[in-house]
Amino acid sequence: MNNIFPIFDFLKTKSAEDQKTILITLIAVTGASTRNPGAHMAVAEDGSSVGSFSGGCVETAVVSEALDAMTAGQPRAVRFGAGSPYLDIRLPCGGGIDLLFNPILDTTFPDEIFRHVKSRQPFVIRLDSVAAPIIWKGVAPGRKSVEQDGTAYHIHHIPPAKIIILGHGPSVASLARLTEAYGISCEVLSPDAAVVNELAGPDISAQLLKTPGPSDFLDIDPWTACIFYFHDHDWEAQLMKQVLDSDAFYVGAMGSHHTHATRKRLLTEIDVSPADIARMSAPIGLIPSTRDPETLALSTLAELVESYHRQFGLRV
Repeated sequence: MNNIFPIFDFLKTKSAEDQKTILITLIAVTGASTRNPGAHMAVAEDGSSVGSFSGGCVETAVVSEALDAMTAGQPRAVRFGAGSPYLDIRLPCGGGIDLLFNPILDTTFPDEIFRHVKSRQPFVIRLDSVAAPIIWKGVAPGRKSVEQDGTAYHIHHIPPAKIIILGHGPSVASLARLTEAYGISCEVLSPDAAVVNELAGPDISAQLLKTPGPSDFLDIDPWTACIFYFHDHDWEAQLMKQVLDSDAFYVGAMGSHHTHATRKRLLTEIDVSPADIARMSAPIGLIPSTRDPETLALSTLAELVESYHRQFGLRV
């Protein structure tokens, strides 16, 4: 899901410890690869690292190369796998990957870019295989993950998906836990205090809904998916109207076709337009007629992940 938060969190933390750091970027792939161009690793001078480019085939060599580039204080491009000068390092898939190593010389860079990542805004990083400085800026989302301009590479990033689950019952907890395990930011809004108390914690934000009207807790950007797991239409109608008037990239609701027909009538009565109603995926999920909470959660998550990649997947 393009979640680069751990990469830049690591760089910020290590920079605060006065450690030298380096950003490694996958700039090109030949043949098969487990990661797409634009993926990152980060390495600190103590040898610790975050991120990966393979299933463990090259990471040790990447860390070693990173430490050497860090000492030299200059960027370098290195190929691993097919065509690499490292004859003893091969990718099982038979492909080759080109990595760009950029030492971070500007100590303000990790803090600045981490704040931007945390604020969920798209941005581009300009890396150079010859010149040392790393340049970044906030931009409108691009459609290519990596663009080359001479010795410079422009790496485009968009925010990862965020999921807001609105509802009650065991399906809410099932989807929240599955989402957390998958690594997507998750927020829960529920009128059920037991659900809120069960899920609220450092990794899941859970808020109690006290009325069925619009909510101030809804914080929606274009990379947010909103999931409705209500059994009571009285709770969902006004919240759906609020969500369908937002930039959410995906809106889904559980229930049968008959349930959704009733829902559409109620939404029409409160002046939700046919175009907005048509945005909703219902019955939700890729697996039809799911009846248990765990399968419904899996079906829902699969559908919204597919929707995210279909709408925002950057070309390689």
